[in-house]
Amino acid sequence: MSGRFANPHYLSVNWEAGGGGAFAVVPLNETGRLPEQLPLFRGHTAVVLDTDWSPFDDSLVASGSDDGKAFIWRVPDGFTLRTEEGEEPKDVSPVQKLTGHSRKIGHVLFNPAAESVLASSSGDYTIKIWDIEAASPKLTLKHGDIVQSLSWSANGALMVTTSRDKKLRIWDVRQEKPAQIVPGHAGAKNSRVTWMGEHDRVATTGFSKMSDRQLGLWDIRNPSEPSGGFQMLDSISGVCMPFWDDGTQCLYLAGKGDGNIRYFEYENDKFEFLSQYQSSDPQRGIAFLPKRGVNTHENEVMRAFKTVNDSYIEPISFIVPRRAEVFQDDIYPPTFGNKSAVSGAEYFQGKDGLPPKIDLASIYAGEEPTEVASGYKPSPPETVTKAPEPLKKEPEPVKEPAQPSPALRGPPPSMKEQTSSIADLASKFTDKDEDEEESHDDDTSSFEEVSKPIERHAPSASKPPIKSEPIPISKNISSNQPSPTKSLPSPTLPSQPASAASTTSAVRSPPAAATATSSSSSSEPLQGYLQDIKSLLEQQNATMTAQSEKITQLTREVDTLKMAVGSKGGGDGEKDARIRALEKEVEDLRAG
Repeated sequence: MSGRFANPHYLSVNWEAGGGGAFAVVPLNETGRLPEQLPLFRGHTAVVLDTDWSPFDDSLVASGSDDGKAFIWRVPDGFTLRTEEGEEPKDVSPVQKLTGHSRKIGHVLFNPAAESVLASSSGDYTIKIWDIEAASPKLTLKHGDIVQSLSWSANGALMVTTSRDKKLRIWDVRQEKPAQIVPGHAGAKNSRVTWMGEHDRVATTGFSKMSDRQLGLWDIRNPSEPSGGFQMLDSISGVCMPFWDDGTQCLYLAGKGDGNIRYFEYENDKFEFLSQYQSSDPQRGIAFLPKRGVNTHENEVMRAFKTVNDSYIEPISFIVPRRAEVFQDDIYPPTFGNKSAVSGAEYFQGKDGLPPKIDLASIYAGEEPTEVASGYKPSPPETVTKAPEPLKKEPEPVKEPAQPSPALRGPPPSMKEQTSSIADLASKFTDKDEDEEESHDDDTSSFEEVSKPIERHAPSASKPPIKSEPIPISKNISSNQPSPTKSLPSPTLPSQPASAASTTSAVRSPPAAATATSSSSSSEPLQGYLQDIKSLLEQQNATMTAQSEKITQLTREVDTLKMAVGSKGGGDGEKDARIRALEKEVEDLRAG
């Protein structure tokens, strides 16, 4: 699967249906249990294998099928899954049929920069690039084996593919030939690839000869081998599906057939593991929402939808748990909107570019999206003095890094340079009281809802893992209104940067009249008092920083030992004892 299965309005789901292939489109604002009979998107004569939503038209979707055809569909105005009593649901027919492949179509993927340009990969060992307005293939990329995965560059001029012959290919699409062909993952199982946004890097997942799951980072200018070699993940047999988030510079890996979603930060030309979401319910398929559809008021940086046991769909929110009541521009840089850079005709004539972006601050304010140039960088804010962290007896000491100027942000700042890192992701609505939650327990779900609790990943010292509770798709998740979920213990939250004015307001100043009549010598005790407070806070901050670094070091050692023990498939008494000793030391440091 390579396509976008979700946009801010709809979710597409492959559907088993008699009499040919079909898929369902679920409006994200539908609530309550789904009806027994749904309006389906019918037209294929065999099972639908992939779908993809247009990045420029939220009602336009493409499908690829085992019948060797690709269809284009348009969601009708006012589309709903519900019908009046006694009324039969009306199925939707395709508006365009693309024929030309001789075998099944496994992937369809719209060009991210050019309008009306679609790629389809087939069992006939080719990828065809279609002008969907003319319903004709304009370009053909010939492979030597079945294509397993494909991904466009941000400007749509290049494409990267993996195939069953274990090769990684970087294509100059309009030249119809690969610019690079290099060996990929050596294992016999499927590999996957994703282009990392505006970077000249791609990420792959696959298997070693020993069937261990691997992660690879490749420089497209010199892809002879992955940067730093392949990174081993685990020995699970399911395919690992990669998803890139350009806003936070994070890579998400979702295992097919298991319930884990790992996330890594791309920094210093390597992937740094942050943490993972864990669930006892394995995902069969998964889709990530475009950044323009996330809930900025809840500091939601990503939202995924996973199918569970073909019975219900579970939304998963990735939240940066901040208390600020203002727009968080460091985690929400401008993102691509729904306007293309070039038309289909211009693209096939050789023109390309990055689409214009939108400022998410306008969406946060409830306004129409404000368009900015693709190379837009925010203007620098007024210079303020950053306040030191106040002393708090909390189990998680917070290191206060220096804040880079937003004006210098090419790619967004590293999440490790923020006061609250992406590793502090946690479930939203942690402060909902249980009475409110119980009032929603009786709501019916669009899908069968399993009330089984989710496994929780053991929290690390400096980077607590994400916590997310299953949210039925019927809970109004597509809007910016909170969805009811169970209350979870609130993690330690880093304080937000404050201005110099807000810092000094904590110390009561003399009345203005008294200040005006006092002599210069009378202000010296106050200045000394403020200096003492500043020194004390600096000492406390240094102590907290040292403790944080120590906890981070110990936690990394614990994680390394656990991975070593887990990779052997059995216990190791000496390492287990070392792990327990290190965990005890971390616990003592936190308590201190």
